[in-house]
This record gives sequence, C-alpha cells and structure tokens, in this order.
Amino acid sequence: MFLLTRNHSGCSIRLSLNCACCCDYAQLRDTSWCRTVGYLTLQVLCFASKMKGEEKMPSFDIVSEVDLQEARNAVDNASREVESRFDFRNVEASFELNDARKTIKVLSESDFQVNQLLDILRAKLLKRGIEGSSLDVPENIVHSGKTWFVEAKLKQGIESATQKKIVKMIKDSKLKVQAQIQGDEIRVTGKSRDDLQAVMAMVRGGDLGQPFQFKNFRD
Repeated sequence: MFLLTRNHSGCSIRLSLNCACCCDYAQLRDTSWCRTVGYLTLQVLCFASKMKGEEKMPSFDIVSEVDLQEARNAVDNASREVESRFDFRNVEASFELNDARKTIKVLSESDFQVNQLLDILRAKLLKRGIEGSSLDVPENIVHSGKTWFVEAKLKQGIESATQKKIVKMIKDSKLKVQAQIQGDEIRVTGKSRDDLQAVMAMVRGGDLGQPFQFKNFRD
C-alpha cells in the first residue's frame, strides 16, 4: 500500500501496488495536488508493480558468448597443427588472438594459404565447443608486403539488428511470452515452460548468423 497525504488540506491518496493504480491515477489526474506530486511518480509505481509481477514468471536470457580461454586453446592447437604440416613447412603462417579486441589475426604468404588456415582454425574452434558462425571473417584478405592476412572477429553479444529480428520472430510466433532487449541480451518471460522451450528451439533453428546460448533460468 502506498500512501500520500497533504496535511493542510486533509486530503490523501491511497494506492495499492497493482494494476488498479492506473485507474486511480486516471481519476486523480485533474487535481492540482496530483499535478504537483507529478504523474510520473504514479506511473512509475504502476510500471514497477507490473515488472514485479513479470519477474515471478519463468524466464531465461538469450545470449551469444564465446569463451576466450577456449578460443585461445583452439588457436594454440591450430598453430601446432600448422607446424607439423608438410605443406606449411618453411612457410610464414600464424594465428594471433587479441583478447582485448576479441579478434584472431590469420596470416600467411598467399590468400590461398590464409583460407587454408581459416579452415584449420574453424575445425579447432569447433572441437573446443565454439561454432564456426561465432567467427566473423572479412570478405577481403589484406595484402601487405610479402604476406596476406585477415583479422576475424569473435562475435560477443547480440547486435541490435539481430535482437530486433529475434524479438519479431518471437512476436510473430504467437507464443504467450514476452521478449525484452537488455543490453546485448534478450530476456524471455512466459507462464508456460513449454512456450519457453519452443522459443529456444525456434531461436536455435533460426538462420541468424551466429550461435546462441540460454542462461539465467528462473522459475
């Protein structure tokens, strides 16, 4: 129960923290004192109440994350394989992981060899539990002096455009769930666990250009 009083006039406003507060607000919005207090206070109370109700429902977060330690393990394994391969003997070839930028630089003496190295890297990433679609490789291989290279980016988080696609996909499915963008993640809330599982299957099967994980499950 939320109580506001104005002692010198003896009037008061009493609001229950439920959706009925919206009706109370509509009835009181013409009073001068209510305008002084501010409509925003009452609206925030309504919103907080609704959000509190939603938090009690089952939910989970859709994320897209790459374990950088596993990425480093994959890079190390790829480097060892290249060192042992006859076709790369006496050839300049390397992988370089930049933790801060979340990129992997792949370098060799020709564009063909760079593509070979990318294939090796993708295979090693997959063995470490990182899908190939987590690696964003530029279309053009850069030629610099005697070497060629690309700087592939590890996809961390869900970009805005992809988030909007996922939210639209969920909305169009007519499942009784709500999807809310939160930073580079998406929170899905619904009363039915079957509906939540259906959303997971739909997102996994969607052609969205990167892998997704589901975490922070709440009952």
